Amino acid sequence: MKNQCPALSENNPALSQPEFFSAELLRQATTTTCKTPAGESADTAAVKESVITPPNPPRLAYHNQENDIRLYHGDCLDLLDAIAAQYPDGCFDMVFADPPYFLSNNGSTCKGGQRVSVNKGQWDKSRGLRADFKFTRAWLRRVKRALNPGGTIWVSGTQHSIHVVGFVLQSLKFRILNDITWEKMNPPPNLACRQFTHSTETLIWAARDEGTDHIFNYDLMRRINRGAQMQSVWRMNAPTPDEKVFGEHPTQKPVALITRCLLAATCEGEWVFDPFLGSGTTAIACQRNRRRFVGIDLSGSYLDIAAARIRAESGQGVDLFETGLENQLPADSSSHNRLARNFKPETFTFPGIS
Repeated sequence: MKNQCPALSENNPALSQPEFFSAELLRQATTTTCKTPAGESADTAAVKESVITPPNPPRLAYHNQENDIRLYHGDCLDLLDAIAAQYPDGCFDMVFADPPYFLSNNGSTCKGGQRVSVNKGQWDKSRGLRADFKFTRAWLRRVKRALNPGGTIWVSGTQHSIHVVGFVLQSLKFRILNDITWEKMNPPPNLACRQFTHSTETLIWAARDEGTDHIFNYDLMRRINRGAQMQSVWRMNAPTPDEKVFGEHPTQKPVALITRCLLAATCEGEWVFDPFLGSGTTAIACQRNRRRFVGIDLSGSYLDIAAARIRAESGQGVDLFETGLENQLPADSSSHNRLARNFKPETFTFPGIS
């Protein structure tokens, strides 16, 4: 028997809604756009990397009580250590991680028809294979502790980072479920003309342990894919202009991409964590799909963008679950018993923080 959210099973009449058959709905931006201030271009409005040392221990930077969304400013390693001390058996049902790809090597790429630097900031510079491996193992080991026994993780990357991620996941005894190829519809050209054009990124989806069961909403994924099994190559556009009106992150992911991950691997009301929040795309996807969320980033500037997006989204997102599926979830369902774990991020306590 497939382990999926009971309300999303194949025979549930709620899934007869025509909107579930249109994958295009999942690709449309639904945030009401706020205009860039007069006299300020979108490029000017884009926030650059903050050089201010992040607080240690991490501090709560933004809290949206209505949607159970919390954003922290600080180092994800410190926050995950604090969470492990308070929740030794885990507390998150899914993690979406978009870690540094270590691409900032003084090279160049094409953006808007212009040659631009690939350098994104100190956080994206490789310190050598040994140091990059040590960093990857440090945050993945902590994420494993923070996941519930049936939880899963999605990690994005390119050739520069994803192979190290895959090796570390296996060495830590995660169970790799899929590697997803995100094919970009309109990738930038290769300026050197000495390699194939880089038109894809990879997402690895892994379960916390070999022996535990995990949520996979197979029926919903098949219906979104118009009745056919969903395959591991996803063709999606890069983030739309609507997703960047408050500023942009240099490695920003489209909301549609993270939305599909959420709908595949979680149920409503479950807890999602993002250790490299950036401009808050994972938070927006959770807000639109009634998942509860905790995220953290080193940069206060990017946290400001994320908070602005969440504020603008409140009350404006299209709800694909208009029939109130959360009321149809059986309390004793074995495939949804994780909702019984009342993870309360408002109870986080850190030394020196009242």
